[in-house]
Amino acid sequence: MPRTLRKKQIILEYCRSKGLERIGPEEIRALENELHSRLGPNSKTSPSYIARVLREAGKEVEYRDRFSAPPLEEPYASRVRNLLQFHDFASAEASLRKLNEAYREYLEASDRIGTGLVRSLLQKGKLRASSMAANPRVGQDKRAEKAEIATWFRIWLETPDLFFDWLELRKTSEEFRRLSFPARANEE
Repeated sequence: MPRTLRKKQIILEYCRSKGLERIGPEEIRALENELHSRLGPNSKTSPSYIARVLREAGKEVEYRDRFSAPPLEEPYASRVRNLLQFHDFASAEASLRKLNEAYREYLEASDRIGTGLVRSLLQKGKLRASSMAANPRVGQDKRAEKAEIATWFRIWLETPDLFFDWLELRKTSEEFRRLSFPARANEE
């Protein structure tokens, strides 16, 4: 059974057994301890992951940290939920295109809450990607990929109107090709 699925099951089972509907920092710490005791001392689960699982399950979560996505309320939740993805370059680009589309819709409607929400999601993405890029436990190629993706998010946040032109140029650069195809670069 995949470990993340098991983690989710443990989190949800714990909440069910304790009858938790509202979760704050104290409950998050208790869930971290529960996961640690059930999955072993080497198991690491971030509080932001626990909060995300609980929010997705419809729980009221009163937890904020710099990695957590902002709470989403309708009509925004159904429009932007799960749009922030950056597993690799392709998913990051697809995510940026979808988030940019939502941003443009909100901008056209003069919806400052919507545009702010999209920007907030991209700021969280930049922070998460930068964090992964700096993590020595992540492989060197993946760190380089996440650093590049963090740059993409930064450039979009600074110049959303020019971003996709910049990205097309960036993808043609030799430096980017080395990032995209490190094995081929080593053969040359």
